[in-house]
Amino acid sequence: MADERLIVALDFHTFDDVKKLVDTLGDSVTFYKVGMELFYSVGAGVVEWLKAQEKKIFLDLKLHDIPNTVAGGLCSLMNLGANILNVHAAGGFTMMKTAAEALGKEAALRGVERPKLIAITVLTSIAQAEWCGALKISEQVVDFAKQAQAAGLDGVVASPQEAKLIREACGENFLIVTPGIRPAGADINDQQRISTPRAALQNGATHLVIGRPIRAAANPRDAALKILNEMRGI
Repeated sequence: MADERLIVALDFHTFDDVKKLVDTLGDSVTFYKVGMELFYSVGAGVVEWLKAQEKKIFLDLKLHDIPNTVAGGLCSLMNLGANILNVHAAGGFTMMKTAAEALGKEAALRGVERPKLIAITVLTSIAQAEWCGALKISEQVVDFAKQAQAAGLDGVVASPQEAKLIREACGENFLIVTPGIRPAGADINDQQRISTPRAALQNGATHLVIGRPIRAAANPRDAALKILNEMRGI
């Protein structure tokens, strides 16, 4: 059975590219991320196709709006059967709490399992030099994580750099989904070594989102298996 902690990012514009990669990876990968780029290009059919292949889906659409609008949007997206949905923590505690409660009620009404709901903390593309918040980025990330947990969410998306701090603040039963992972042996500097699969998991990450290192590899399946081997035993 594939390690469901590995989530491969399907950052494509076409259905053909998705099918080619998923077919190539075969049973080595169970979990895939469908983000805005793909969802806005090909629509909900890609989620339905992945489900037909018995794959799990992280639908990464980062909802961010007034509470009732986000709650309604999530309940609509739940129809697709994704396993993880997400919102922006910057939308505020009330938005997150309203979303989590609405999703739970809708799932109960339909008699289905509620998808996991996680919050985006601070986008990993934002550097400290351009950050305008009153807190340091790492402090804000932890604060968002604590708000998300209090609001009833299952976890957050955060960089590997903050995973340890979030784990310490939010305990063991909290998802930490980490993008920006670089396989061991990649061309990385010392500060980036915390972003390797092994280091991220050891620091508290529960799921690793990996795209280009697998997608752009000469042999994507071999690249995925190498990463999975690095994750083994952690």
